[in-house]
Amino acid sequence: MKITIVSGSHRPESEAQSLKVARFVERTLRERSLCDETWLFSLSGNPLPLWDQGIWDGDPAWQERLAPISAGLASSDGFVVVSPEWHGMVPAGLKNFFLLWTRGELAHKPALIVTVSSGMGGAYPVAELRMSSYKNNRLCYIPEHVIVRDVERVLNDDPAANDPEADAYLRGRIAWALGILREYALALRGVRASGAVETTEYRFGM
Repeated sequence: MKITIVSGSHRPESEAQSLKVARFVERTLRERSLCDETWLFSLSGNPLPLWDQGIWDGDPAWQERLAPISAGLASSDGFVVVSPEWHGMVPAGLKNFFLLWTRGELAHKPALIVTVSSGMGGAYPVAELRMSSYKNNRLCYIPEHVIVRDVERVLNDDPAANDPEADAYLRGRIAWALGILREYALALRGVRASGAVETTEYRFGM
């Protein structure tokens, strides 16, 4: 089983608290043997240009850029989407990411939402992702999600930098949610294998 973690912050790596959280998620998946393979795909530096019609028209430049990412996503059984809250919203680069995959790379595969806030926020990105990021790519968000609040004070490698109570709670909660994600990933394999989801007539969601 392969789980891909998408770190949705396009700040530089040295400044991205979301990337810190994504790396913790990846480490937890490995240490608890919740999957056989992980892939951390980071939008740090915003490597993906904005969607344009050339993607649908088969533009060779788009195909060359997206092909290796598409293959990595297609070979994944489940996803963890890590999103910071910027101005009460999901970052533009992460919303753009979801526009690019309409060939089944994410379709009928489970995803866990993990949002990140430097204060007491983090709820708005959960609602936004559940509302408007899955329609055409058909990603399946599981009922659980995690909100990492006061992110500078938790999930740090140096225990002295952490709030002990909040840090312990989040580490346990993330591990628990990842265990649920694993079970959804196993279960949805059967849905994809059934053939019921295959369609050329209804390519896009309503």
